[in-house]
Amino acid sequence: MDINLIVKVASKAWSLNILALMQEGVPGRPAQLLSKTGAGRTAFTQSMHYLIDLGLMERNPGYGHPLRPEYRLTPKGLEIAAIAAKINQAVPNPAERGLLRRAWTIPVLVASQEPKYFSEIKTELVSISDRALSQTLKQLQSQNWIWRKVDTETRPPRPLYQATNTGSQISQAVG
Repeated sequence: MDINLIVKVASKAWSLNILALMQEGVPGRPAQLLSKTGAGRTAFTQSMHYLIDLGLMERNPGYGHPLRPEYRLTPKGLEIAAIAAKINQAVPNPAERGLLRRAWTIPVLVASQEPKYFSEIKTELVSISDRALSQTLKQLQSQNWIWRKVDTETRPPRPLYQATNTGSQISQAVG
């Protein structure tokens, strides 16, 4: 899967959760999705509009009432929703799922499937800042989703990062 699309989808907090719920069979009505996600109304609405703008969701033309619309996944959305469902299954603990809503968690895990240096991850994720990457790596390391090892054979010594445990499952789910 394209890393740039992952970055776009993960940039809105509830996007992956909405896609995963629709993949699991929750009807595409905003009220039902809103109650299942537990999101705030504004953040949820922004995520829904963003998914429509990305072409992953569309209004169901066969469903009637204009004030209570229903949405469905597009073919591209079905593909991403299957991945989102696998990501949710990899993180069964609801307390840890909050980390999935952060914008750079999933892109950093995907970029670090194999051991990489900080600069290599940054090169792969073009739009990430040094600060955002550093904070994300620290958060993932504290959850044991990223493994950090200092490579002492290089001068100066440099840390290597690799997805591990749950982080590895998430990065493999994305492919």
